[in-house]
Amino acid sequence: MTHSMDRGRPAPTLGAAGTRALTVAALDPVPIFREGLNALISRTPGLRWVGHATNHHTSLQLCEQLRPNIVIVDSGFDPHSHLIRLLSDGDPTLVIVVLVREPQRTAQFLTTAVAAGAHGVLPRSAEPRRLAEAIRRAHVDRRYIDPSLAALTARPKRQPSANGQVLSTAQRPQMPLSRREYQVLQLVAEGLENSAIAKVLFLSVETVRTHVKSILRKLSARDRTHAVTTAFRSGILIARSDDATVTPRENAARPAPNGPT
Repeated sequence: MTHSMDRGRPAPTLGAAGTRALTVAALDPVPIFREGLNALISRTPGLRWVGHATNHHTSLQLCEQLRPNIVIVDSGFDPHSHLIRLLSDGDPTLVIVVLVREPQRTAQFLTTAVAAGAHGVLPRSAEPRRLAEAIRRAHVDRRYIDPSLAALTARPKRQPSANGQVLSTAQRPQMPLSRREYQVLQLVAEGLENSAIAKVLFLSVETVRTHVKSILRKLSARDRTHAVTTAFRSGILIARSDDATVTPRENAARPAPNGPT
């Protein structure tokens, strides 16, 4: 795949009945769960699977290159909704559906995810038919809250500010870094030097060096190690489980035959 930044979304393919097929990708670190999503999407009329990503920087690459209509995000993969916010800011037309694990089944997480740009939320344990319906509803209505989670999002808590104004606690998650800086920081955390990061992201070494300097400044970090430590402590980066580990040069996704080359 090329890493061209063409902002035009690929033309949708036609299904067997001549209807437009919505393209779907998954951002999920668990192989068996991704396979299940692939099988579900592939057998659902009107939907077409285009690929997956297993870490944050390849998730951003996938959405830049394949331009899916819908992405399914594991809440454990993005517990602070930083990735959701970056995806939403990068492509306002992208529909983001979050599958919520039990640890994130809280009012705080759900309101933060919706504020960050999520269009649909439902339990990760939902039946396949419910997930397919949620994807369609989120795409058509731009908002879908599973009934089992509705009580957690119905009435966000509100609190007075210092000047007496009432503010919602569901603020957009704070992300001091740009999309590209976030990708660079992810690769720095994986131990890559600037030259290797440049190859992975198809950037010049000088551009990577500029991003690193900006990251250090924004995080008030002394050096790269300090920046990574600060990012993990503040929740900007999250630790990956073993089943999410990939090599830095792993492709973001496997495109369909008529996808980008």
